[in-house]
Amino acid sequence: MAREKSSKMNIAVIHPDLGIGGAERLIVDAAVELASHGHNVYIFTAHHDKNRCFEETTAGTFPVTVYGSFIPRHIFYRLHALCAYLRCLFVALCVLLLWPSFDVILADQVSVVIPILKLKKSAKVVFYCHFPDLLLAQHTTFLRRMYRKPIDYIEEITTGMADLILVNSKFTASTFANTFKHLDGRGIQPAVLYPAVNVDQFKEPNSFKFNFLSINRFERKKNIELAISAFSMLQTFEGDVLQSRDASNASLTVVGGFDKRLKENVEYLEELKNLAEREGVSNRIRFITSCSTAERNALLSECLCVLYTPKDEHFGIVPLEAMAAYKPVIACNSGGPVESIKSGVTGFLCDPTPREFSQAMFQLIRDPQDAEKMGREARRHVLESFSTKTFGQRLNRYLVDIRRGKKD
Repeated sequence: MAREKSSKMNIAVIHPDLGIGGAERLIVDAAVELASHGHNVYIFTAHHDKNRCFEETTAGTFPVTVYGSFIPRHIFYRLHALCAYLRCLFVALCVLLLWPSFDVILADQVSVVIPILKLKKSAKVVFYCHFPDLLLAQHTTFLRRMYRKPIDYIEEITTGMADLILVNSKFTASTFANTFKHLDGRGIQPAVLYPAVNVDQFKEPNSFKFNFLSINRFERKKNIELAISAFSMLQTFEGDVLQSRDASNASLTVVGGFDKRLKENVEYLEELKNLAEREGVSNRIRFITSCSTAERNALLSECLCVLYTPKDEHFGIVPLEAMAAYKPVIACNSGGPVESIKSGVTGFLCDPTPREFSQAMFQLIRDPQDAEKMGREARRHVLESFSTKTFGQRLNRYLVDIRRGKKD
């Protein structure tokens, strides 16, 4: 499909924290692709650490402007949502007051900025909703519920003010409808725009090791302990089969985004290390924090497969990256991975139990040629449905249409 020709637009992208993660990867891909379509793209954020970011944000393809980094991320490890709102509101105010008008403004994750951005009369505002924040937040105590009530209300009201709402999967679209019932009742429905992966960065590997790879931020919701427990359970299978494949020394590498500013990152990493000790496999598990893209790609090239452990993940960019790197993926049978992984063809969708994951891992160790075959099918699948080129064409079409006043 040839790239669509369209008039050049000035596009602003607003993102809370331009670090390393699936949401950040999508925003960076969006900026790169929109720039490649001839648009002038500007990213605005409250935090951008050049030592912990995707390389494209420092390459000069588009400028990254930081406003509000002085506003804290939390107050004594509490009020994270309020602080995130304040930081993003400050960014939006700076864009409103200090910059000329944009044709389209793409707001990511935090919807509270939309009313401010709508004050730029000539600009169309597109909101990308990865998942309703009110479902991610804890409502466990009376105080938390009182704290979240106005925030949750504001989220729904401001989300509905966007000219166009995009979500990252059909799973998120259905969750959106069930969560924001007032918006659904008014006929406000999001369009699905799947995230993508740059397939050109991955080459077909010449060989592999009997290494399993987990890639995720060090957050408890990522359920990384499932990978450790499943790896430990491998030892309960037939040892002679493992030995015959020279896989008795199979290993697990746990790598992911790590920010020492975040208490959860620090605590969870220590919890995982302690779990590996208790399971008796600490000598065969390697933990790596915040590696570069090149280092991650090298790890992907060398591994047998990738373990993706979050349950009910909204979409999940890691499975796409793994499949683009010719690797099968073992993931939970829920959420976004159900839409991106073909079970039995490009990987395995399993119940989120150590036994289920371990059985799938054992199957790949027992028949590594099948793992290679699945990896080739995985690469073909990503090329057809989830490449950055396809993503860029679809996003460009949405923005061009909304600029012209079309909703569909």
